[in-house]
Amino acid sequence: MAGAGGVNFGLPSALFRGGILVPPFHGRTVAKVASRMVSRILAGSLLSVLLLHCSPGASSDAASGGSGGQSAAGGGGVAVTGGTTGAGGLVSASGGLPAVGGSVSTGGSVGVGGSLTADGGASSGGAASGGQASGGGSAVECPSSVLAAGNTTKTVTVGTDERSYVLHVPTSYDGSEPVPLILDFHGLTGSGQGESTSSPYPAVTDADGVIMAFPSGASGPSGAAWNVGPCCVAGVDDVAFARALVAQVQGVACIDPQRIYAVGFSMGGGMSHYLACHAADLFAAVAPAAFDLLEENVEDCLPSRPLTIVSFRSTNDSVVPYAGGYSDVVPGMAITFLGAEATRDQWAELNECTGAAMDTGNGCTGYSACAAGTSVTLCTSANDHAPGDASIAWPILKAQTLP
Repeated sequence: MAGAGGVNFGLPSALFRGGILVPPFHGRTVAKVASRMVSRILAGSLLSVLLLHCSPGASSDAASGGSGGQSAAGGGGVAVTGGTTGAGGLVSASGGLPAVGGSVSTGGSVGVGGSLTADGGASSGGAASGGQASGGGSAVECPSSVLAAGNTTKTVTVGTDERSYVLHVPTSYDGSEPVPLILDFHGLTGSGQGESTSSPYPAVTDADGVIMAFPSGASGPSGAAWNVGPCCVAGVDDVAFARALVAQVQGVACIDPQRIYAVGFSMGGGMSHYLACHAADLFAAVAPAAFDLLEENVEDCLPSRPLTIVSFRSTNDSVVPYAGGYSDVVPGMAITFLGAEATRDQWAELNECTGAAMDTGNGCTGYSACAAGTSVTLCTSANDHAPGDASIAWPILKAQTLP
């Protein structure tokens, strides 16, 4: 495959069409191609090492040698993932010479599924110049200007609507590395401003440099609310609002895209559930409080992947009954709560958890043997209609990242 600088790694041009490796390979053809590739790569590596050692001013630490399955090459060198050309292996070339210390395994083979790429950027999984590598290896370019600590009101346009939120920046944030982002949704009739002062999360998450956003709901029959399907405000797309808000914050703050979370109280807890159902590609985990999944649209909750849920409910909740049931708090938008334990078990089913719910301490029960390393937790108290416990939720949330 021809890459930057016309590199084709020695494969016959007849095997490529428009830069793509064209199957089929059969029997001896595969062996010949693999043998030719390995020979040329070995020869090129040996020549490069000799040139680098003989060249005046050559740096002996041009690369790290592929420790941990990845070597980063500077000065136009080749970054070799794992230092090995193997079945399904990846060799990336920037048009320069192979990095000193990078190795090519003589026992490896280039399989039909293997890929050869050439570019001028960083090695696979590495950070781009000036960027930071997030937990999963994605490059995050931190903005050059650093947000000042404190709370500020922001607006973002969603379709034809202008929506607002309060952005909270802790004093520990310095903009030098990616940090988590939490969206905290208020209850019925509330506001982002009110949630920013009553939320239990900043006191727990500020020390970790977590940036928070407190969105404001649109006006519905009973005041500011969130559209979670059958309730509680019509004509707005709050999933689109959440996505637009996240994108805007990512443009001004150094946010780790794999550590974005949603929490909320009461109706805001319902919005957290709804985002888990419909935006699992964006949110790593959620922590709803004082709200359940709804019987009216539970069948529409089809998250794109398993994700961790930690919910908080009170046995004596006077607004959202612990056992579930009918509610007509919002005129013309009656709903039926699934119930605290039924909601927990529904999430366990969606996350393909096995076994029975177990006591996990702190008044919590849940499932830990779930798909993709996720968990489902229900923490129960007798605090009436109350927010969740951030000291319990945050350790669970921050342990989760997007795949």
